[in-house]
Amino acid sequence: MQCAECKGKGLCGLPRCPIVSRFHAQVVVKPASSYQGSSPSVFIGSFNYPDMHGGPLLINDSDNPPDWLAHNLGMEDIVGIRARTIRGNSALHAVSGNLQEIALSTIPLDVDVTFEKPVTFSLNFDGTIAPVGFTGSVKKIDILGNARVERVVDRITSDTDIIATDACVALSESAIDVYQISKLMTAGLLGKRRRFVPTRWAITAVDDTLSIHLKKEIARYPPIEEIRLFTGEIFGNRIICILVPGDWKYEMIECWGRQSLWAGEEEVIVQDREGMTKKGYSPISGAYYSARLAAGEYLKNVRRSARVIIIRSISRDYWAPLGTWVIREATRKAMTNPFITCESLQTAVGHAVLLTGSDRWVPYSTLIPELRTQRTLFQF
Repeated sequence: MQCAECKGKGLCGLPRCPIVSRFHAQVVVKPASSYQGSSPSVFIGSFNYPDMHGGPLLINDSDNPPDWLAHNLGMEDIVGIRARTIRGNSALHAVSGNLQEIALSTIPLDVDVTFEKPVTFSLNFDGTIAPVGFTGSVKKIDILGNARVERVVDRITSDTDIIATDACVALSESAIDVYQISKLMTAGLLGKRRRFVPTRWAITAVDDTLSIHLKKEIARYPPIEEIRLFTGEIFGNRIICILVPGDWKYEMIECWGRQSLWAGEEEVIVQDREGMTKKGYSPISGAYYSARLAAGEYLKNVRRSARVIIIRSISRDYWAPLGTWVIREATRKAMTNPFITCESLQTAVGHAVLLTGSDRWVPYSTLIPELRTQRTLFQF
């Protein structure tokens, strides 16, 4: 668990963290005191909340994970993009208007940024957000381009009478993707009481908000007719999703294989579950809510309810933490793949064991034994 606790801080005693070194190897940008180019997004830190700092993300490339996957980028490619990305840093009162304009735009805006001194390579890992290579204190920022704002985004962000939860749902139902909604939330553009929100909090809050709404919709639908098993993988993150007929229940089991990113000589397994309500923050952190959102999206699309068991198996191929978007997109990928129909829950669990290559996660489940012994109305 040392890597999980350290996250690149050097607690192992090595001269440089091996993961940080691989990011360094991708750096082709020389530290500079100014930047002129594209700003596709914004970043707000959580340190010293509520007196946070933040700024624009600066890279002449996409900051949108679905774009990376659509262009078949590998981990090395994405690490290269993130290693070259600059995170501007400033007191929020000095750059608030600029950050909100960047967040509103559906296209990256051209900006001219002057830094207090040359940017430095300063990499911090977080399980929720994608890492960023460079950081620089912003002295001045000018927006050079014109924002392109979708009509529904303009309407909802201009409405100060709609609460943030309803704003997120309204945007999602108008086909605004979760990544854009998270940008709007972190930039303080949603809700009655407008305030900037740390980016890592905004990402999980949007996943949580949208999936809670989906749970309420799913509760009105009839259950699926058979046990379905889905699987998909992105960058060494294999997702297995088992859907069992019934009303909504959700369990996620996360298995970090031996010598994988956040595990040492022993594998690490974490579990959490819920019914229609969820108490407290999940020990699996943001991945729990990202996977739940993707599963909820599928059930809404097929207009069915189900008990959902998601197993995330992480191999050594996932050598750098890229953020919870990986889990969200891996689960979405799994749910779009053809499913296997299983004659029993035991059969589905057997398939999942084969796919993960281990059965050590099975005893961690509390939903599987419950479903094995639970009788439905159809069985009376």
